[in-house]
Amino acid sequence: MSIVLDQLDEKLLEHFRGFVVKKDLVQMLKVGENVPVFVLEYLIANSCSTNDEEAIKKGLDNVKRILSDHYVNPEESALIHSKIKNEGRYKIIDKISVELDTGKDVYWAKLQNSNIKHANISESLVNQHEKMMLGGIWAIIEMRYDPGIMIGSTIYPFVVEEIKPIQLSNFENGHFVRNRSHFTTEEWIDILLRSSGIEPSAEGITRRIKLLLISRLIPLVEANFNFLEIGPRSTGKTYVFKELTPYAVVISGGQGTVAKLFVHGSTGKVGAVGQWDAITFDEATDKLFKERDAIPLMKDYMESGSFSRAGAGGEITGSASIVLNGNINQPIETVLQNSNLLSPLSPEINTDTAFLDRIHYYLPGWEMPKFAPKHFTKNFGFSTDFFSECLKSQRKINHTDVVEEFFALGSHLKQRDTKPVKKTVSGFIKLIHPDGKYTREEVQEYLTIALEMRRRVKEQLKRIGGMEFWDTNFSYIDKNTQEETFVSLPEERSSHLIENSPLQPGVCYTATSDGENLTLVRIETAVVTGSGKLNISGTNSTTPKEDIKNTYQYIKANEKTILNEQHSLKNYDISIQVTSLLGSTIASGIGAAAYVAIISAIYKRNLKPALSILGNISIGGAIERAMNFSDKVSMLSENGAKLVLVPMSNLNELQDLPPSVLGATDVPFYGNNQMLMQKVILGE
Repeated sequence: MSIVLDQLDEKLLEHFRGFVVKKDLVQMLKVGENVPVFVLEYLIANSCSTNDEEAIKKGLDNVKRILSDHYVNPEESALIHSKIKNEGRYKIIDKISVELDTGKDVYWAKLQNSNIKHANISESLVNQHEKMMLGGIWAIIEMRYDPGIMIGSTIYPFVVEEIKPIQLSNFENGHFVRNRSHFTTEEWIDILLRSSGIEPSAEGITRRIKLLLISRLIPLVEANFNFLEIGPRSTGKTYVFKELTPYAVVISGGQGTVAKLFVHGSTGKVGAVGQWDAITFDEATDKLFKERDAIPLMKDYMESGSFSRAGAGGEITGSASIVLNGNINQPIETVLQNSNLLSPLSPEINTDTAFLDRIHYYLPGWEMPKFAPKHFTKNFGFSTDFFSECLKSQRKINHTDVVEEFFALGSHLKQRDTKPVKKTVSGFIKLIHPDGKYTREEVQEYLTIALEMRRRVKEQLKRIGGMEFWDTNFSYIDKNTQEETFVSLPEERSSHLIENSPLQPGVCYTATSDGENLTLVRIETAVVTGSGKLNISGTNSTTPKEDIKNTYQYIKANEKTILNEQHSLKNYDISIQVTSLLGSTIASGIGAAAYVAIISAIYKRNLKPALSILGNISIGGAIERAMNFSDKVSMLSENGAKLVLVPMSNLNELQDLPPSVLGATDVPFYGNNQMLMQKVILGE
């Protein structure tokens, strides 16, 4: 076995020796042993946390021997009972939990695979390993047989003599936090991925994909986080919650009951929401709940982290995050064309806007790679027991105020939007910056993702519920510069050439025609401090260049009414790029769009979403009629335009537009340059 370590492996071994494991060793042993991953990783981390090839080989042999001698398979429980009796003392690997029997005033240990339910255990051992009282720990346990221990006439011969935990029995996250400083942000991101079993250098794992994969961990570090991922099969949607932590539970489709999830009617015992860090519904595209009345309880819980149930003794709280995972079988473009991105969910919730609006984060699973052998790392990462404790320890910390250090959220975000966005950023900070040290640029990156993931929910709600969810132009404002940035959705951009988000200053769309050929045109304008130069690029055609020059000269001649003294053209150099998005020949008719692009760029004002403008402005300021009016408006509408401003002189041609175009696109008219700007600036 040849051991090849990279620089990151060396750094991990230097700062986290004993807490890291070579992930491909786990896969090698997992094939031959029916043992929980975290048991394997604990043993490997203790035996093979080195870069010495011979030591790793000996370590693996040692792990195999330990498993062969001491790991208990459930079907061997009777044999184990016999071995403990015959030998007097015997070591086993099993999961041990403890309960206090107040009637007899004794602690009883329960050994899961060995099927021992009433083993004697001392109070000092219980105090040493308190997690045995909180669901149990995996451990190497020395058992003793003593037939002389009796309560009444019943013999309780099994005694827990000694415990060596396999899961960490005591955890202090200072080591995790302190040593973060030895790694760059990029290195730490790669460590998180390798700790999750993923190789960050694999083909197709871009920076964006890395962050999206890491975001699957947010429900484990952020309490009451409602997470949705819909995507193709084989993208690892549930792997995190099945294999990376003992603190999450996966519920199969249709198995969610009120008793299991919330509270048991007769015993009053709180269900999964009070016991786990994350509850994952594995097939959220199938039936979720066994009973209808689980849905209103889940809505209450997803909103506030609490619920009330008749007979349960008032309000009950929990901190479990809710994770919905489901498969999608069609191309994303088809789903968007025919319905919405929430339609694949179970019919019991996919039109319930109150339920869906409680989803904080919609991860686009269609962007995730289908996992192949190349995607699984062979390098070192944190061992699962250590990693899961690191994640759990972060749940106690709150970073929801980080966004406000640098940014304000735009006006379209309501309270139900700001909470998910802040919790998402908080989750990224906990995962990538557990030491609390981050930069403005890093927070901006996480905030952009957070806004996108929440906006994806809101956009689909708009399709389902209409005007109630109309405010979807999510943005953030830099507190230093007051510059507002709008966040769009990749799938919306891909389905339309004209984006359905507020246009950046200096960007505008139009359409031209040379008689038969229509062309969709994008105009981009950059304004820098200068001496009054105009530069036009992107086309060799004379007519559109003349349109732009005429518009520029009109602004220059009327600066006192159009601009103020501080924004005189003589103080700027203006570059205008003209791009054909559809069609080949850029013809005349782009003057009005160029006017809006120039003015918005100078004043740094965003333009309305999905905006296009037809018409020319002459050198004297006259608004010229748009030729081929109906064809141009139809073309713009088909490619995503929701608002097409047209010259007043085209008013009598409005009747020529097809009803389908008028139904999808607003077509207001303008008669002069002032009317034009009033109708296009965002917020006007």
